[in-house]
Amino acid sequence: MVAHVRAEAQGDERGALLSFLAEQRDAVRRSVLGLTEEQATSRPSASELSLAGLVKHLAEVEQSWIARARQEPPAVDRNQSDWSDCFRLIGDETVASQLAYWEEVAAGTEAYVRGVPSLDDTFPLPKAPWFPPDDRVSVRWLCLHLIRETARHAGHADIIRESLDGASAWDLVAREQEARS
Repeated sequence: MVAHVRAEAQGDERGALLSFLAEQRDAVRRSVLGLTEEQATSRPSASELSLAGLVKHLAEVEQSWIARARQEPPAVDRNQSDWSDCFRLIGDETVASQLAYWEEVAAGTEAYVRGVPSLDDTFPLPKAPWFPPDDRVSVRWLCLHLIRETARHAGHADIIRESLDGASAWDLVAREQEARS
């Protein structure tokens, strides 16, 4: 990605992990910059992915992982019958509403990671065929997993955005910086 992640304060591993996660979130958020709802929900390739769907999916996934770490049920618990709903806007959902929700989720992630006693603290993985039974992971693993998940979809978002109007990640960073000036 084209944005720079500032170096963390000496020994601030939590800050480093959260900064890299925020940078990847920003890349996805920039992908919808200046688009209409129609453009953001369109699927310009054979894939079922849209930019709006990626925003919604990433917000849901991040919230669900933090809930699991807290050993609480996720706000939305998807299964095979409704999995595709996390990749598309439904009802009165909008890109703006999903971005706002993701912002709340991100604040919750930051608070949780900053507040947990240790990045070595563990929690159980959910029961799923792709996870080992009765396994546990650390908060550090959780942060790295969220970075990986978000970065993977940030790459998808780059391709989708370029397919829509030719805007590259470089272009979007420049537009964002111009808007801040």
